[in-house]
Amino acid sequence: MTNVVGWDAHAAGVRRLEDSYAAIPLGAPVRLAKPTSNLFRARTGTNAPGLDVSGLSGVVEVDPVARTADVQGMCTYEDLVDATLPHGLIPFVVPQLRTITLGGAVTGLGIESTSFRNGLPHESVLEMDVFTGAGEVVTVKPGDDLFDAFANSYGSLGYATRLRIELEAVPAYVELQHVRFGGPDELARAVAEIATTREWDGRRVDGLDGVFFAPDESYLTLARWTSEPGATSDYTGQDIYFRSLQQRTTDRLTMYDYLWRWDTDWFWCSGAFGLHNPRVRRLWPRRWRRSDVFHKLVGLDQRLGISERRDRRNGVQRERVIQDIEVPVDRIADFLAWFDDTVGMRPVWLCPLRLREPDGPGSARAWPTYPLEPGTVYVNAGFWGLVAIPDGWAEGDLNRAIERTVTDLGGHKSLYSDAYYDEATFDGLYNTENLARVKRDVDPDGRLTGLYEKAVGHR
Repeated sequence: MTNVVGWDAHAAGVRRLEDSYAAIPLGAPVRLAKPTSNLFRARTGTNAPGLDVSGLSGVVEVDPVARTADVQGMCTYEDLVDATLPHGLIPFVVPQLRTITLGGAVTGLGIESTSFRNGLPHESVLEMDVFTGAGEVVTVKPGDDLFDAFANSYGSLGYATRLRIELEAVPAYVELQHVRFGGPDELARAVAEIATTREWDGRRVDGLDGVFFAPDESYLTLARWTSEPGATSDYTGQDIYFRSLQQRTTDRLTMYDYLWRWDTDWFWCSGAFGLHNPRVRRLWPRRWRRSDVFHKLVGLDQRLGISERRDRRNGVQRERVIQDIEVPVDRIADFLAWFDDTVGMRPVWLCPLRLREPDGPGSARAWPTYPLEPGTVYVNAGFWGLVAIPDGWAEGDLNRAIERTVTDLGGHKSLYSDAYYDEATFDGLYNTENLARVKRDVDPDGRLTGLYEKAVGHR
């Protein structure tokens, strides 16, 4: 089975990690020696050796009877799904980009269309081994301080080496219904209803996300798992998935293609490379129509300053606005109206979420480092691109305005990209007092970079 490495190989990978930690000089910062990343914020460069996690990128074991998997922290969701789907199982939440790692989704938060019923990836973790700043591997479970503070800690408390996760049984196909709404208020009311009943017009809803195209045009895609065979669409070729929402009211995909429906075009960002042009798309190798390839091209553009030089020639100044935010469902229409007027970026991805209630209504628990309210339905809005800076504004002002607006609307934003918060505001939003308390226990010498320094301090 694909990339199922077994327990002996896992033990060897952990020893390699421990040996690499021992080789880092005392007082030097501890970081991952990881060549790739799904982060979009600057990372502080250093010539110091890093932690060797090259032996921690696989699935250790899948238990199809218990519906669990033991997974190494650097295992990508692509490899994880390849190991579980042959058993008719998938993780409770599968983030939409293939190369996101399980450890990254837990420490940095992940989200997808099952999040309105299954919450976030860390909520289906049963236990976890964490390599701490003290150089120790600690096994933790829900209720332990380190476990509870780990989600949204971004490596400031340690790195997951192994995670035991719950798996969900799924059939082979997914039926899609694209429902158009005239305005965000209508869409928000539908989200609140579906998140409560898990139905729409009497039909079960297993996956829920959507797209805001314009103030008078937005869609929810209602996904229903099904075993019924039939013809399916293929969006890894000439057809583009996000455009299908406007072109079709119903659709069918294999479960595998549904999980990666956004990855082929990195939502809609492949248009920046000409791939929305059928002639260019036909010539672009299919194996390169992947989010990690586009991510590398963006990184190359930033290193070489190609877009920046082009903007200077054209007399344009643009700001990178790459963010995912969450606001309560009853404020998402307010946010979208403000965002469309102020930032003007379209489309915007919408993904409802609610903290998981494993034992029925009222059983959700709060997570201190990303304090969403149990029982509250939120909508994630994702937007990614370059925006012209308005007259009189400076670089970073658009992102700062987004942060203020999200806070005013009772929301939060993920920290994988640029952040501009002052330290006092950041402390209040992400409960860094609790984070610091846990960090003193597991990283007493301060070898790991703190969360604020990681997310904001490079500015």
